[in-house]
Amino acid sequence: MATYIEMPKLSDTMTEGVLLKWRKKEGDKVETGDVLAEVETDKATMEVEAFDSGILHKFLVPEGGKVPIGEKIALLLGKGEAPPEDGEAPVAETKKAAPAKGEAAPAQSEAPAPGAAAAPAKAAASGERVKVSPLAKKIAAEKGVQLSGLAGTGPGGRIVAKDVEGAPAGAPAAAAKSAPPIAATPAGEGDQRIALSGMRRVIAERLLTSKTTIPHFYLNIEVDAGPLMKFRGEANAASEASGAPKLTVNDFILKAVVAAAVKVPAVNASFAGDAIIQYGSVNLCVAVAVDDGLVTPVIRDAQKRTLREISEAVKDLAGRARSKKLKPEEYQGGTITVSNLGSYGIDSFFAIINPPQALIIAVGAIVKKPVVNAKNEIVAGQRLAIGLSADHRVVDGAVGAQYLGELRKLIESPTLMLL
Repeated sequence: MATYIEMPKLSDTMTEGVLLKWRKKEGDKVETGDVLAEVETDKATMEVEAFDSGILHKFLVPEGGKVPIGEKIALLLGKGEAPPEDGEAPVAETKKAAPAKGEAAPAQSEAPAPGAAAAPAKAAASGERVKVSPLAKKIAAEKGVQLSGLAGTGPGGRIVAKDVEGAPAGAPAAAAKSAPPIAATPAGEGDQRIALSGMRRVIAERLLTSKTTIPHFYLNIEVDAGPLMKFRGEANAASEASGAPKLTVNDFILKAVVAAAVKVPAVNASFAGDAIIQYGSVNLCVAVAVDDGLVTPVIRDAQKRTLREISEAVKDLAGRARSKKLKPEEYQGGTITVSNLGSYGIDSFFAIINPPQALIIAVGAIVKKPVVNAKNEIVAGQRLAIGLSADHRVVDGAVGAQYLGELRKLIESPTLMLL
């Protein structure tokens, strides 16, 4: 039986993928589990496996093709089977290189996606044509969502799956109202126009959504990092003697963030429209800078892990994040995020919440400065600034302050992390 292979959703934020390389050839025999292609998502380069067996009759997407999730990328046939009438579907849009220095950017056009209808759906009331992906059309039909009036966030205003998933059933969805975008100053001689990658585009969309739909509020504290630095020095001396890797300051911070969330579970939560979901496990996201932006791999059940286990996990995840070798489940389902810019020399900052989480912790550098001790003496001290950004729909100011109090206690008495 003829089977279409579709672009899978390989991450929670993925809306489309770039087919980097086919690992099979047309005419090859395919078994379930065979690797068919390499796909670049917004977070990693991943392998696409076959879920059916057959003969790979035709590629519907060339290498470099950009394809929305759910669209057809190849056709499998049974032995001796003839292709269906739509087996010669058009190919997806090919990812274009940025124009050369000083060259005018090409006009944008939307290529038809494989398997899409030749003509987009018509708006019921206005008579204007609505550009909509086949997957979005399917979801709309299942939910009873009318597409007229729905604002599309895809290329050229195209309605994609995520636009329909959050729309109310029955009545036409209200179009999003926003201020007109402010155009960038046109590129001139000596300027370079850099096309957005899938990752950079998703980062931009999610940060804009976070800042415009989540009511952020901010708290900050400065903690005495002296005890932590002393404890770390002693721990690393023991590690060195046993041949174990050294622990970083960030390892201790991550452990403290998790332990404090166990003490104040109200921060380990998400807003769910008519409810707040408070999670039983602390799935810790760690912000990792990569060449094209930022990813947040997840340490699952971090509350069950020792300091050493957290250290090993973050090193492994960070290394594979930078080489784009993370698996989908390794950057999905986080419940709280830590962003540390201390190694970049940043003293203090506030981060933007990583939706749908309710809390993100921003960690600065440990700074030596004069401080007043318990005897009212001015002495040299080591101070660490920590910023908290919270979703006020989930976390109240007093709860945020309670959480930071627990975090301060753990950092200033680091042996408590081992209990």
